[in-house]
Amino acid sequence: MIDTYSVPLRTLVEKLGLKIAYASTDYAAVRLTVEDVARPGLQLAGYFDHFEPMRLQVMGNVEMSYVSKLTPQERTVAYDRLFSYKFPALLIAQNFEPDAQCLAMAKKHNITILRSPNATSNIVSAIITYLKEALAPRITRHGVLVEVYGEGILLMGDSGIGKSEAAVELLKRGHRLIADDAVEIRKIGPDLLVGTAPELIRNYIELRGIGIINVAKLFGMGAVRTENEINLVVNIVPWNTQHAYDRLGLEEQHTEILGVKVPMNTIPITPGRNLAMILEVAAMNNRQKKLGYNSALEFTEQINKHFNENIGK
Repeated sequence: MIDTYSVPLRTLVEKLGLKIAYASTDYAAVRLTVEDVARPGLQLAGYFDHFEPMRLQVMGNVEMSYVSKLTPQERTVAYDRLFSYKFPALLIAQNFEPDAQCLAMAKKHNITILRSPNATSNIVSAIITYLKEALAPRITRHGVLVEVYGEGILLMGDSGIGKSEAAVELLKRGHRLIADDAVEIRKIGPDLLVGTAPELIRNYIELRGIGIINVAKLFGMGAVRTENEINLVVNIVPWNTQHAYDRLGLEEQHTEILGVKVPMNTIPITPGRNLAMILEVAAMNNRQKKLGYNSALEFTEQINKHFNENIGK
């Protein structure tokens, strides 16, 4: 199930260091639900077709220059009409002070006014970047996420099959843990998935028979990461003698997460197989494929060339 998220306005204010010129009575309850912002120049001039009041409104040099040319009465009318749409907040960039009419109408309609010393384009870019990540579609999957040679590998499989044990062996080999048991996956781009751990269980891993261990304290801070891109899904399954497994690697397997196709390997395990070593090879092989080299295809082409050259001999 995909979760929908919103961001408290006060969180955005704290993260970006914005100043509060006027806080509405419901300031603590206001939440942002869309990643886009708007410049209300046309609205101040009286054009409200296609206006989207769910967006944070940002006024910069152009908008402030326009309202400064209006009479106090005209400014009151323009702000009264604008604030009547009950958007989350108005942000004034470049350290401009809100005029008396702006403050009066903000109080009348109970809308927060914020200020920033940054250039309009810079603060708009920062807001969109932050909201795009904070409001990204997300889903939580049972599994373990590790970083191996720079590749984010999501280990999946039945509970107790050995995902956490494989992760610990990888930690001993110098790789890093992102999440154990529950992996929160966010889609922050058309083809980009990022995984992290819920804050409550971050840096912890469960080993049956031993219990919960703190990876950062046991292996050092270099053994953990807060988040990582998901480049490969590895589905760990018990070895089944009745099943025919792909031995050449020609079958391109994928799984879909949040509408993004991610390469997948199915690895059957039996007692004695070195799963950590196999995962290291899978990570390196996946990286080579992304760079355009496929050893399975190369091997097949060599076999075909050999048979073609020796036909009739």
